[in-house]
Amino acid sequence: MSDILTPFILLPLWVLLIAFIFCILFWKYAKVQAVIALTSAAGYLLSAVWLFLAVYQDGIQVVQIGNWPAPYGITLVADLFASIMVLISAVIAFAIILYSLQDISAERKRNGFYPVLLVMVFGVCGSFLTGDVFNLYVWFEVMLVASFVLIVLGNRQGQLEGSVKYVTLSFISSGFLLTGIAILYKLTGTLNMADLSEAIAQHPDPELINLATVFFLVGFGIKAALFPFFSWLPASYPTPPISVVGLMAGLLTKVGVYALMRFFTLLFTYDLPSTHSLLLVLAGLTMFFGVLGALAQRDFKKILSFHIVSQIGYMIMGLALFTPLAIAGSIFYIVHHILVKTNLFLISGIVKVTQGHYLLSKLGGVYDRYPYLTLLFAISAFSLAGIPPLSGFWGKFILAKAGLEANRYFIVAVSLLVGLLTLFSMSKIWVSVFWSSAPGEAKGEFKYDSRTLFKSHYLLILSSVFLTLCTLVLSFYPEALIALSKRTAEQLLDPQIYIDAVLNNNNN
Repeated sequence: MSDILTPFILLPLWVLLIAFIFCILFWKYAKVQAVIALTSAAGYLLSAVWLFLAVYQDGIQVVQIGNWPAPYGITLVADLFASIMVLISAVIAFAIILYSLQDISAERKRNGFYPVLLVMVFGVCGSFLTGDVFNLYVWFEVMLVASFVLIVLGNRQGQLEGSVKYVTLSFISSGFLLTGIAILYKLTGTLNMADLSEAIAQHPDPELINLATVFFLVGFGIKAALFPFFSWLPASYPTPPISVVGLMAGLLTKVGVYALMRFFTLLFTYDLPSTHSLLLVLAGLTMFFGVLGALAQRDFKKILSFHIVSQIGYMIMGLALFTPLAIAGSIFYIVHHILVKTNLFLISGIVKVTQGHYLLSKLGGVYDRYPYLTLLFAISAFSLAGIPPLSGFWGKFILAKAGLEANRYFIVAVSLLVGLLTLFSMSKIWVSVFWSSAPGEAKGEFKYDSRTLFKSHYLLILSSVFLTLCTLVLSFYPEALIALSKRTAEQLLDPQIYIDAVLNNNNN
């Protein structure tokens, strides 16, 4: 990679950092902060596109910070997987900030909503690009501290209760990660991921490496809401405003999934029968118990929150199967789910605007009043359930095919059963909120007619339309992402490509 290209690898991070600084400088001017945030979101998206194209055309991009060569300095790495994740995070950040312009109250904006949100996205981007285990932990903490502030911003009782559970589990997760980092450093003397990959493969005592593996599995498992560590998610996600929930639902757990996929393709591959069999069991349990939780709920946001848990299982299923097709299926599914799940939360917020509730028993008649909103929900909901030809179908099809080829029939059966139960729970929302008449005292109590809703909340709807269009592109033109996912999977399953790119690169 040329020296001319090197500084631009940092461009997504620089865009977010500079926007944060300007938001602080204009602290007393909430409207100026909103303009800065939206402009930076567009800049972040453009820089993420540039980074992805650079990686796609020229290979893995590496920066060694401070003129210290790997493995001694701080390394930033953008391979195909990382660049895809940065790009999809930029898409979500743009949609969320656009949505927040009308969703977030003036009080929250005055109290620093936009600078904190930019810090959270900054942490997410850094987590994807770091090539060092300890710095991954640091980026995680940046992201989680910002997300904690976003949860409690507003100081309402429900937010405070949700934040306690969220912070408690986050602290426990951080403790496991720090312990795992300490063990790895003691055993290998390095924390650079590329260097660790070689050191772990050559270590004479695999049982001690197994001990570190457990700590990382638990730490990242909590952050990814993997079974049995997922209880914090449905308890905390429904409490903040939809703009916050949508961002967290789309990105936070996926950072945990990203870390699991990175570690269990690059570092912990020496004992595949043990580690990946355990991951397969956890994937099945996560899918099943997550969807059971969704079936038991009668609140729009809580149903969607439990579905985050359930869908994480599909992503880990592909990792656990550990074949090129399975890993490709996981990558496709991650992109699909980030788009669809974020959009479903945004739509739930629009429904809340129309009738003032999230409880299914107090909602209804949306189809008669807002047919376009019903269409937006149907596309995302039935994509989540895997109805062909929507994007969720392609992800689940690839994973099921990979499972059958690997003779893992039970996990394929579980995934298909969970898909049916997901369809059932989405149908419950469809019938209660959109298809049936509004019950009881709520009947006729719509705050807006169709035209007034669009005129007064057009940014909410445009944000949802933007994500819906992205979903439709994946649904009807899946070939490009499938091919890209396969190429990314081949790169992940050949760690030497990553190792050579990092250890043989001395750019600063």
